[in-house]
Amino acid sequence: MNQNSIKAKITVKEQIINVLIIENKEYISLTDLARYANPDEPKIPIYAWMRNKDVIAYLGLWEKLNNDNFKGHEFVTFEREAGKNNFYMSPQKWIKETNAIGIVSKSGNNGGTYAVSDIALEFASWLSPEFKLYVIQEFERLKKNEAYQNKIDWHANRILAKASYIIQTDAIKNIIVPTLTEQQKKFVYAEEADVLNVALFGMTAKEWRLNNPKLAEKGNIRDYADLLHLVILNNLENINSELIEMKIPQSKRLTKLNNIAKKQIELLKNNKSLNNLEYIENTVNEKQSLLQ
Repeated sequence: MNQNSIKAKITVKEQIINVLIIENKEYISLTDLARYANPDEPKIPIYAWMRNKDVIAYLGLWEKLNNDNFKGHEFVTFEREAGKNNFYMSPQKWIKETNAIGIVSKSGNNGGTYAVSDIALEFASWLSPEFKLYVIQEFERLKKNEAYQNKIDWHANRILAKASYIIQTDAIKNIIVPTLTEQQKKFVYAEEADVLNVALFGMTAKEWRLNNPKLAEKGNIRDYADLLHLVILNNLENINSELIEMKIPQSKRLTKLNNIAKKQIELLKNNKSLNNLEYIENTVNEKQSLLQ
């Protein structure tokens, strides 16, 4: 399952149902929905549902409308065989054979099967029309929940920093990597990431992990950065990419980036807009705990 997904929960008829947002799409847990019919073996209702010819046709149509990489030839084969006594279909098989995106599935601990709301609600209807109505009601209530919406918006912070990092690594590839040996190329990206870490946080990612072993189990130095540092990190990543393009040596860039970071911290630490965002962040975090 995508580690950058946003998680939330709804409760339907005393059944907790997990919801994920992956790449701006909302996915509802089919595994949790299936527990409404079979609490002990939720995969059984899912497999039974996917044997249905009309269900395969619906899944295929959804993929055709939303997935440019959908393997239509494999789908035609499944559609032809669906409904027969010897026909078998699982979420993993559907995803693997057709390159489907409407359903995601992972085995093991913290795994499960999720589907976009269009598909998940069809499954809920198959389980029970009454159950589907309750799911729709709670799902719509979740989407209107202020904490949930802020959680989605807040996720943009990390995405923004990561997007800027891609710009930086592209500059490294084009400017620095060609001048290094093959052995050096293996380390340059980590070194460049640590240029920013040292310039802004005063330590490398490894040093942070050694100093914070418990926190390191769930994230990295940037995951625990406050809003002020995330904003400055985004700025430094863009500046660093420009300095790399200018072929400025790493040691000089580190010094320059550190000076820029100090100036920006001084300028922004009492910024009213930033303080307001930090207040919103604290409020959102408090409300998010109620969703977990």
